[in-house]
Amino acid sequence: MNETVDDPVLEHDIELFTRLLGDVLREHSRKRVLVVVERLREGFMQLREGEDETLRARLRARIEGLDPQTLAEVIRAFAIYFGLVNTAEELNAHLRRMARVSSGERLWRGSFDDTVRRLAADGVAPAPFQSLLEHLVYLPVFTAHPTEARRRTIAELFRRIFLAGQDLHRHRLNDEEREDKLAEIRAQIQILWKTDEVRVHKPQVTDEVRQGLYFFRESLFGAVPEVYRILEKAVRRVHGAETAAAVPSLMRFGSWIGGDRDGNPFVRPETTELAVRMHAELVLEHYLERVGRLQRMLSHSSALCEPAPAFLDSLDADEDYWVETMGQSLRRFLNEPYRRKLAMVAHRLEANLARVRARLAEAETLPAAGYCDARAFLVDLQLIRDSLIHHGDASAAAGPLHDLIRLVETFGFHLVQLDLRQESSRHTEAVAELFARQPGAPYYLAFDESQRLLALAEAIAHPQPFVIDKATLGAATRETLETFETIARARAEVGEQAIGQYVISMTHEASHVLEVMLLARLAGLAGHDRQGWFCTLQVAPLFETIDDLARIDAVMGRLFTDPTYRALLRASGDQQEVMLGYSDSCKDGGILASGWRLYEAQRKVIALADEHGVACRLFHGRGGTVGRGGGPTHEAILAQPADTVHGQIKFTEQGEVLSYRYANPETARYELTMGISGLIKASRCLIEPAAPERAEDLEVMAELAAHGEAAYRALVGAEGLLDYFYACTPVDGIALLNIGSRPAHRSRGDRSLSSIRAIPWVFGWGQARLTLPGWFGIGTALARYRGDDPERLARLRRMYGEWPFFQVLLSNTQMSLFKAEMAIAREYLRLADDPPRAAALLAHIEAEYRLTLGEVLAVTETDRLLADQPALRRSLLRRNRYLDPLNHIQVVLLERYRGEPEAEQREQWLDPLLRSINAIAAGMRNTG
Repeated sequence: MNETVDDPVLEHDIELFTRLLGDVLREHSRKRVLVVVERLREGFMQLREGEDETLRARLRARIEGLDPQTLAEVIRAFAIYFGLVNTAEELNAHLRRMARVSSGERLWRGSFDDTVRRLAADGVAPAPFQSLLEHLVYLPVFTAHPTEARRRTIAELFRRIFLAGQDLHRHRLNDEEREDKLAEIRAQIQILWKTDEVRVHKPQVTDEVRQGLYFFRESLFGAVPEVYRILEKAVRRVHGAETAAAVPSLMRFGSWIGGDRDGNPFVRPETTELAVRMHAELVLEHYLERVGRLQRMLSHSSALCEPAPAFLDSLDADEDYWVETMGQSLRRFLNEPYRRKLAMVAHRLEANLARVRARLAEAETLPAAGYCDARAFLVDLQLIRDSLIHHGDASAAAGPLHDLIRLVETFGFHLVQLDLRQESSRHTEAVAELFARQPGAPYYLAFDESQRLLALAEAIAHPQPFVIDKATLGAATRETLETFETIARARAEVGEQAIGQYVISMTHEASHVLEVMLLARLAGLAGHDRQGWFCTLQVAPLFETIDDLARIDAVMGRLFTDPTYRALLRASGDQQEVMLGYSDSCKDGGILASGWRLYEAQRKVIALADEHGVACRLFHGRGGTVGRGGGPTHEAILAQPADTVHGQIKFTEQGEVLSYRYANPETARYELTMGISGLIKASRCLIEPAAPERAEDLEVMAELAAHGEAAYRALVGAEGLLDYFYACTPVDGIALLNIGSRPAHRSRGDRSLSSIRAIPWVFGWGQARLTLPGWFGIGTALARYRGDDPERLARLRRMYGEWPFFQVLLSNTQMSLFKAEMAIAREYLRLADDPPRAAALLAHIEAEYRLTLGEVLAVTETDRLLADQPALRRSLLRRNRYLDPLNHIQVVLLERYRGEPEAEQREQWLDPLLRSINAIAAGMRNTG
């Protein structure tokens, strides 16, 4: 398995970083740590070449002989190695892309240059391409509830190593300068060694908000304008400057951090309010920095150029503000009109920022605002831009000023649209209590679905539906009402875009949506008045179980035909967002059934929306791992059903994905480009008819999904499977790891499959190197479908070659299979409470693994996994030399931790156990 690597530059960087890490360990670790690390690495590499029970036993004995402190340092060394490998790979990928750009050769598939050229070659002219661009909305949503194991401090250290490594490659350094740069990298590694990568305390929701803000401050504020610039250049290069389409600002960002209260008792109304204010504070601070730089740059003298009349009119209109509000002399910047204008812009932004900070500090009085909204700020910037162009300084307008305009169009004063999410039963309980408090009101919970819809419709339309005394309500209902009041305040404070969608998880019925609309009515967010219907809150039902996905057309059809809901939808803009849950559907029915039901659900709901004249945007609740809908964004978008991506895509970016995609602006620029180019390609149905899907392929997938679901449900329903999961994975340690504010279970003490969240379910199987949520059932499905029929095998091969959905399914399956290691999983059997039953279950899993491996290779016509993705294959291979010993260490730690009767003695094993979980997650590049 230790294959020769054909990327010498990358290998050199990894060897360099590893050598520097060794130097640090030699000088700053406990006496035996470096020796133990090397002995374990070499020993397990030998086991990769061929099984040797004597060697395996000797390595296990070495691990068992180590004290907790030494084990903790060995694990930390492995974890830092993974971080350095990740950094080297990311750096070299960026350098290869830049070298390709500099060479002038055709760029990679998914680049803007390649995408625009392909469309032009297919006959897409500038005018329809412009129409396509104007319909695009690319909306990644950052979430915290799927855990992010890496601390922000650690991310900053690796960023500094990335930049120093880049300098080694991109600058011509003499020997002394090179040694200085190596010393800088070594110093950062030394700081890493002395920085605790495991959080001492479980993060609060506000900590998670700050973690999310980090990616904007350190990466996205720089990457976003560059992405627009690259797209503009590609369009001009292909279509020519005269006929090139204008590139609109098509990116928006969302967040769930501070808004997602489903199962998280730590997200309260005040948390949501705080998150919205923190968003506003950050974006205003950044605008002020950029305005300051512009003020220093745009030093034009009115004696040497003639500003545009509209710009001069704005200066005249602002004269009172300059003198009276700002207290400035008329002589200051008298002949530097842009500096004067930008000084007033900065003053207004400072006033907005002071107002936000006063609210954050809960001040009794608030200072006056500067700008009434982001649009007024944008108008001032556009006036400056147009005036510069007016007197021949388009080049000055096209630089940092243009970038700032792009940022304001993208982020406004709100930064992100904060979605709120709550589980449907919380709304039902609140509405039932509100009905119960009204004299003579019927018992809401006794109503059937039709009666509930009627009662809700009447209440929403009523001028005063309820008399509410909050003091008499239960705590949960009070909090639910206050949440909607918080939405109204946030919109008033920051702007309409501050709040995105209200997501209802576990949506089973149409009444679940109308219950939320009634609660919105009580907060003044929706209803009927003298002017007619109004609605300022958009609701996104979330369908996440296999059964719910199958019923999506019934639920949405009932909503679209309900007169009250249809009127509210029309009042809010006639766009319906529908969220699809990848995580829970996969946990519920397995990867095949989940993937297919999601595919079918998209086709159904888009057709239904079209039938009712409603624009529909699909919101994909994807996780980082394959078992939770993860995978490359470009391919995932292209794998959506034909004619369902109508210019808009919204999806969650979860867990470790945030760091891997957005921590470095160079990588963020690439990831955003790949995602947007996928959106452009998938949205061609807006300007030309989409190619119809083969009915035969859909029938095959339906049969495969049925076989796969049956195999998966047989496994998870088998006697002792959940006991095996809790005993033979570190899921109990995951619950103790301080990597997220959300509890691991929906109901404390309930260890059922329905209670455990998808995150620890996937995380636990991944840590034990089974990764079964990403592949189990696929082998059985393929084998049962094709049998010994060569024509059926040929059909599957054609589907893999022609159908993006099937390609992505099997490509992601290969990655999950590659990360699985049955020999390692057998080591975890030592933890079983019922060893014979656990061994039988693992034998069943192994049999399915072997079957899936053989079937996938047969369909893809390759002799090994990931043969068509050599870089990914090599990346995963180089991690195994350190992952193998880490898994063996983790088994020993779990034995010690669980087997120690004394709490004080048990505690000494907890720290290295938690570190092992962090380290394996870093090595596999997966938390959940």
